[in-house]
Amino acid sequence: MHHFNLKYLTFYGVAISSVLLLFKVVTAYGESNLKAPPAMKSRYGLVFNEKLPICDQSNVLILNLQQSGIYLNGFLLPASSHTKSSNLSETTSSLTGRLENRQLSLSGKAPRYILCNLQTSQTQAKISHKDNSSIPVNIQIQLTDKEDLRGEINVSGTSKAIGLTAISQKENEQSEQSNSH
Repeated sequence: MHHFNLKYLTFYGVAISSVLLLFKVVTAYGESNLKAPPAMKSRYGLVFNEKLPICDQSNVLILNLQQSGIYLNGFLLPASSHTKSSNLSETTSSLTGRLENRQLSLSGKAPRYILCNLQTSQTQAKISHKDNSSIPVNIQIQLTDKEDLRGEINVSGTSKAIGLTAISQKENEQSEQSNSH
């Protein structure tokens, strides 16, 4: 009977109660204060308020996003891109960023031919050196509860940021493109 000593039973009772109380406190804190970042759609059409200063004409781009928590990878694609040229664009246009306080920030480099939506039917070899040069790009978008998002793009070599609207692309458009491989 001396296996059930009152000191040992008290010690184990206090230890188990402390662990359960600590678990309850940590769980309550996590449920009330730790929230997952909002899930971003994977494809947005970017419509600029005015033409980019480095381009001759106004254009529309596709922003393809991949999200892992608050970290984002993005690829700029010409709006008229076909799936065959998309793979080339993804290797030459790479943006990285974060999602903090409902603010999406992406930065990286994109070739001029993508930013200016130049002929995508040309092969990489036919694109001039000037059009193939990578240009630093910085995109800021504020998340809202609306479907269309507003933000701005800053292209290196320009003095001001250009306003943009990010329009969510339908999922079936994306799946149609992936089915055509």
